[in-house]
This record gives sequence, C-alpha cells and structure tokens, in this order.
Amino acid sequence: MARIKYTLEFDPKTSAKAMGAELHISPKKSREVGNAIKGMRIEVARKYLEDVAEMKQAVPFKRHHDGAGHRKGSMATGRYPVKVAQEYLKILENASSNAEYKGLDPGQMYIVHVAAKRGRVIHGMMPRARGRGSPKNTETVNIEIILNEVR
Repeated sequence: MARIKYTLEFDPKTSAKAMGAELHISPKKSREVGNAIKGMRIEVARKYLEDVAEMKQAVPFKRHHDGAGHRKGSMATGRYPVKVAQEYLKILENASSNAEYKGLDPGQMYIVHVAAKRGRVIHGMMPRARGRGSPKNTETVNIEIILNEVR
C-alpha cells in the first residue's frame, strides 16, 4: 500500500487529524456522509452518526440519489448508510483522542475538513457455470478528518 497524504494541512498547534485507509465501504455513501458532518462539533457529529447507525436519522444524498426515496422533514432524498456511519465514528473517535493527546480540548473542536477518496480495488472472481467466472471486486475508501479549535 502506498503512503497516503492528507489533502490539506492546518496549524498543528490548533488542529488534530485522523485517517482511515482502505476501508471496505461505499465511496459514494462515504462522500455523502462526509458532506453531512463537515462543520459540526465533535459531540454533535458523534450523536448524528450514532443516530444514522441506528437508522433514526437519514443522511441527505445530494449527488448519488438515484432510486433513493424522500425522507421526513425538509430533506429531499436520503438513506441510512449504517456501515459507513460506523467507520466514520471510529475515525472521529481517533481524531478526538489525537486532539486530547496534543493537549487540545475535544469539546471545543469542530470538523473543519473531511475527504473521502477512492482507494484501491481488490480484484476477485466469482465462479459461474460451465467453468466461467465473473469479476467480484471490492471497492475501498480512504477517509481523512481534520479537527480545529473553535475561536
């Protein structure tokens, strides 16, 4: 696996970051969840992601919404990406722990940057009838979260 770099750099004295590499989740759903939590404080984002994982709160799908139904409230189309929300929770906890380790107050931090990039494709084959095979590939995602202090 190649070394993955962060897309943006912030002041290391006031920011903390975390990354998840080659996660076995959907890149499209990862993008939508990232857009939904960007700009939130850590506690609010954690509660939001827990509600998505329990299917209490839908994530608005702005770009990848073909076939998605409408949801309650002012949201147009939305879905419940449970697996993606659980992975985002792990990365958010990691970023919060990194902030605490650096001596920053996690309660006073918000998500300033989220990026979900496609990772490598793990190629596989599914056996079919008469000695044939069909591709069965697994997409991976690299997610980065950067927190910054509220001023």
